[in-house]
Amino acid sequence: MSNVTFSLSMSLDGFVAGPNDEIDPLHDWLFGGEHPSRAGFGSMTEESRAVLDAGIDNLGAVVVGRTTFEVSGRWGGKGLFGAPTFVVTHSPPTENRGEFTYVTEGVEAAIERARAAAGEKHVSVMGAIVPQQAIRAGLVDEFVIHLIPVLLGEGKRLFDHLDGRVDLERTHVVEAPEGVTHLRFRVVR
Repeated sequence: MSNVTFSLSMSLDGFVAGPNDEIDPLHDWLFGGEHPSRAGFGSMTEESRAVLDAGIDNLGAVVVGRTTFEVSGRWGGKGLFGAPTFVVTHSPPTENRGEFTYVTEGVEAAIERARAAAGEKHVSVMGAIVPQQAIRAGLVDEFVIHLIPVLLGEGKRLFDHLDGRVDLERTHVVEAPEGVTHLRFRVVR
């Protein structure tokens, strides 16, 4: 069965987006070097490219909330990195422009469908609200945090509203020259 993971850039004070959903400077590391990823996304340092490419190589499906989906511009109508993308929403758009599946039954149903689509590859949960819901439901197996050395002071926090303790085991750390530290944690069950 596939692992459910999330991979997000986060400020040192725990924000994954600013107050108006802006992501600068949290994703600057994706464009701060000379090495494009194999997926053709960004141009980063060799260390960061290795982390991103490993995540893309293991990506089988994506689960995302409607806000992140809309803020991203619906990724131009294509699933993120070519993976099947499941959008958790209360109200699907009237016209489906793109390669997306809208799930109105909640995050558990979306992850179940994504796991079926992913096979042995990972399911990536994206955004802020949907990962929080998945963590509360006990569905997340791994956290990948791209820690950015900045204090935003306000915005959307990743780890709000978790309803209790989650124990983690650090499994990997990569310090990249552009200042980002890539951290991987396994959820201890």
